Amino acid sequence: MRHTSPSPGTDTDTTDAEYTHPRLAALYDVLDPDRSDLDAYVAMAEEFGARRVLDIGCGTGVLALKLAGRGIDVVGVDPAAASLDVARAKPGVERVRWIHGDASSVPPLGADLVTMTANVAQQITDPDAWRNTLRTARGALRPGGHLVFETRVPARRAWENWNPEASHRVTRLPGRGATGSTVETWVDVTAVDGPLVSFRWTYVFEADGQVLTSDSTLRFRERAEIEADLVAQGYVVDEIRDAPDRPGREFVFVARRPGSQGRDVSA
Repeated sequence: MRHTSPSPGTDTDTTDAEYTHPRLAALYDVLDPDRSDLDAYVAMAEEFGARRVLDIGCGTGVLALKLAGRGIDVVGVDPAAASLDVARAKPGVERVRWIHGDASSVPPLGADLVTMTANVAQQITDPDAWRNTLRTARGALRPGGHLVFETRVPARRAWENWNPEASHRVTRLPGRGATGSTVETWVDVTAVDGPLVSFRWTYVFEADGQVLTSDSTLRFRERAEIEADLVAQGYVVDEIRDAPDRPGREFVFVARRPGSQGRDVSA
């Protein structure tokens, strides 16, 4: 765990604070209002005829609520209580079952579809935790059910554009009128160690001068590595798609728990 130098108004426990710190979790949707990237997941839920979905790493609940609004039975699980608090404050919250924890906190559901959107798969950096997540997701699926997740293509080296010059933004916060306060944000890469890329987001609040930081690490797995991991955990890899919103930059894995309701009947 990395820390910033303590100073008045500065957060000192920074690891993934964008999800766990209440002030930053409340900003998540404000700073990323265009979630058209989730349209592909909504379309796949329809494609696979999903009536029950488990959303691992559901965060502030955007996808879970979209699916629930279509009459789908949704379970959203996330280890960040602050993000779940944001989700639970939204309209339609009663349509989703929210679980505070990781994938291992979820009982067998007989789900038709398990999703991991955005950075969720890459944020599981420990190999044992990754294998356990895949295994737990398989246990939550009915035979023939699908696991779908995205991960960045390592060869595109996305982190080379994660710098203050490219990422600096000043965003006006809602609820304070036309002359309301703002938050200034930018990102810096702090380390590249093989497949692991660490970076730090900085947030400066105009209203009170508070400076918060959030440190994260992503694992950039190669396509063949992920395929092997899925097969080792008992999946059939049906397809690897391109991300519609980021063509050529992300893999979208479509894996299936084999069984009598799928296309093959292997155990």
